[in-house]
Formats: sequence, structure tokens, C-alpha cells
Amino acid sequence: MPIRVLVVDDSSFFQQRLKEMINRHPDLEVIGIASNGREAVDQTLSLKPDIITMDFEMPVMDGVSAVKLIMAQRPTPILMFSSLTYEGARVTLDALAAGALDFMPKNFGEVSQRSKDLTDKLHERLLSLSKGRFRSAPTPAKTASSTVTAPPRREPAPPPAQPRRRSRRDVVIIGASTGGPVALTDVLMSLPRNFGTPILLVQHMPENFTKAFAQRLDRQCEIRVREAADGDRLEPGLALLAPGGKQMLVEHHRDGARVKVLQESRVTYKPSLDITFGSAAKHYGTGVLGVVLTGMGSDGREGARMLKAAGAEIWTQDEASSVIYGMPMAVAKAGLTDRVLSLADVGPTLAREVI
Repeated sequence: MPIRVLVVDDSSFFQQRLKEMINRHPDLEVIGIASNGREAVDQTLSLKPDIITMDFEMPVMDGVSAVKLIMAQRPTPILMFSSLTYEGARVTLDALAAGALDFMPKNFGEVSQRSKDLTDKLHERLLSLSKGRFRSAPTPAKTASSTVTAPPRREPAPPPAQPRRRSRRDVVIIGASTGGPVALTDVLMSLPRNFGTPILLVQHMPENFTKAFAQRLDRQCEIRVREAADGDRLEPGLALLAPGGKQMLVEHHRDGARVKVLQESRVTYKPSLDITFGSAAKHYGTGVLGVVLTGMGSDGREGARMLKAAGAEIWTQDEASSVIYGMPMAVAKAGLTDRVLSLADVGPTLAREVI
């Protein structure tokens, strides 16, 4: 039985093009088309689709409002279409926080030309996300005027006979893809302002999105977060997010560690966790803690292999709490994982065990 897709867009041109592209795959079928967020909610309740593609700028009700209502009334995997602008990034991040699983750029040229590359990517996303895990309620965000309500935590496991000692690290590197914006928010919101170890973040995102994401994280978290720039120093309590479309490496200087940001066209992911892990393995070895969170594909596996060979420690997110168990699974299946943790435990464990 094919996966049933609801297309939501106020443009009749996009509606028909997306319908044509999606229906080219034998395992996908468009069962309905909505022209605004209100229709999207109503058709979600009546048609019960397996997955939804959602525009964000629409009349009557916008995409973010529709996502919130759908996740409250009938939780369904949602793939957002977003413009590649700063404002598009901000709205897309709002949609992801509201419960959408992932996003794709809304490129008029590719859609008009019925690009095979775009069609293949769209098929891959819909097939993967329709089987992905999601939560029906967003993680509460911390603001200056609100009280933070922590997300539900699992019952703690009995303490080990020999509690783990707090360890000093040169750097913590955390990587993610699909589901990563929400996962990284969960992790970083658990860290105290005085967290003593520099953090590098690698999230698969296009240009313009990472700046907006870093600013959002900086508002929500106790630690400082900003988009990395070439030459930035690694500092305690500071998380540097790799810029979209570029690569972030670690370099050792006489006055301390710095990041190098550069263009690299020979790799699939920009930024790539493999590249950041690999550079850290070369310069820091045992002083690195690598953390691989939810995401499609296997980015991070080869870099984790280099880190392990240098004596570093690797943590991976478990399958049950991953939106897409791709990246952490690739590392775990390669036998490179030292600890497997639920997303709810990653941040608190970092705060408890890393100096």
C-alpha cells in the first residue's frame, strides 16, 4: 500500500508540480491538496495522511499555525518547504519547534524544470520521514520572561556501583541532521552557564539557516551560542555552530585552539561532521568527546573512526529517541560507540560528567 501524502500550498502551480513529482514514485500517492493551513488541518483529520508537505506563507492560516494544530489534534510527519532566506530560516525553525520533522528549499527553478535531483530528494525525504519518530508537543523554549518547563524525562536508572568521575575535555563536538534542531536545543538547554568545555556543533543546514539557528539557540540556552567564523577561539561555555554551505575544522594555535571555516565542494554534506571530527582527532585525540545525534545517512562514521583511533570517546543517540536512526546507527554498527543514550539523557549527562 503506498504512503499517502497531503500537499499543502497556496500556489496551484506548486500543487500540481509537487503532485506530479510525488506520484512518480510507486510507493507514494498524493491523496489530497490543501490551499491554506485551515484546509490542511481539516484534511488531515478527514483523510488521515501518512505524511504532509507544508508551505509556510499561506492565506487564512500560515504553515506554522497549521503544524501546531495538526500536532495537537492528529500528530503526522510534516516536511516543510522553505525559502532560502534569513526570514525563511526563522519561520522554518519555528515550524520545526512546533513539531515538523524536516524541511526542503522551495526552489522555483528546480520545480519548474521538474528536476530529477529534486524529485529524488523529495522521494527520499518522504519515504524516510513517513517512518520517522516524532513527538506531538514541542520542547518549551526558555525566554527571559518565562519559566522553563523541562521536557519529560525517563525514570532515572539505578546509579552504578562506581559512579563515573567528571572528566576534563578539550572540546565536545555534537553532530546531527534530520531532527537535529530540536535535539540540539534539548541538549544545550540542559547545560549550565558555567559549562567549562568548548562545544562545536555540526547541523546539516543550508546557508542563511545556521545564523538564524545559532541566534535562536543563544536566546534559549544558558551557554553562549553563535555561528562560527574563521579564526574564532574555542572558549569554555561557548558553542560554535558550523556555517551552512561550509566546513568547520579545528586548528591548534600558540594562543589556543581556533576554528577554520572554509569552502569544500568535494563532499556531500556542507557542513560535514566527518570533517570536523577528523580535524579534532588530528589535533586533540583523547581530549575530544564526540556526540552523534539523530539524522539521515552516515555522516560522522568515518570521523568517529578517526577519533576512536586517536583515543577519543564517542556517544550516540539511541534508536527510540531518534527521529531518523541513520547517523547514530552507522556509528554504532561500526562498533565505534562508547555509550548509547536517550536524547533526554545526553544533555544532563554532559552537564554531570564533563568539566
